[in-house]
Amino acid sequence: MTAGTIFDKTRTPLRSWLAAVWYVTNQKQGVNALGLQRVLGLGSYQTAWTMLHRLRRAMIRPGRERLHGVVEVDESFVGRSVSATGPAVKRRKQSINQADLRHTIVAIAVEIKTTRGFGRIRLRRIADTSRASVLPFVKESIEPGAIVHTDGSQAYRSLPKHGYRRMKTVMHGNEKPAHVSMPGVHRIAALLKRWLLGTHQGAIRPQQLDHYLDEFTFRFNRRSSRSRGLLFYRLLEQALVTEPVTYAQIAGKVNHKI
Repeated sequence: MTAGTIFDKTRTPLRSWLAAVWYVTNQKQGVNALGLQRVLGLGSYQTAWTMLHRLRRAMIRPGRERLHGVVEVDESFVGRSVSATGPAVKRRKQSINQADLRHTIVAIAVEIKTTRGFGRIRLRRIADTSRASVLPFVKESIEPGAIVHTDGSQAYRSLPKHGYRRMKTVMHGNEKPAHVSMPGVHRIAALLKRWLLGTHQGAIRPQQLDHYLDEFTFRFNRRSSRSRGLLFYRLLEQALVTEPVTYAQIAGKVNHKI
């Protein structure tokens, strides 16, 4: 393969990589490493786990278009502790960092369609709910001029200074519950948590969560695609220009800056 792709630094045959890309793009709910290992007949769980992490790094296209129109923005806690996961995960407990996802915060941005339903989404792990954390997320994810619908948090107070039109809904004392006032972010938060706990049994280290969020975004934003072949092509195309990473870099305690 061409130097500088995710297929480098691996002994996995190219045909196995192509089968993996096809399988990943054809499973609407995503796949975990154990499932990929079984389908491809891989001898090592570690190989399957590394392949999936490499593919997740190719799911987000640099320079992608930012969200526009009316966009809901909020934050949500996700995950649960590794000790609370299922039997299959408990058997691998000794090889998994005992980090707890319960206190991990994810910023969520969702395009709201003028008719009905939701458009594209953006997700990012953030350190806290302060302005210093949420404002960079908004600026990177949403086109200036958009209407940004938030709750009453003071962290979003400076949005108009950065070219956004803020629509604020104060939740305290509001007759409507939060999931009615801001249905987009609450729906995405619920789907994300269900996906993390269902497909991946919650066995995710906080520092690796970023790439799982990329996968969820990739899948959600293409949920209405009628061509699995096109998704396969797009992921393969992006994989060819994505920098290779080793297992040690993925699992070897490389710090991800928030």
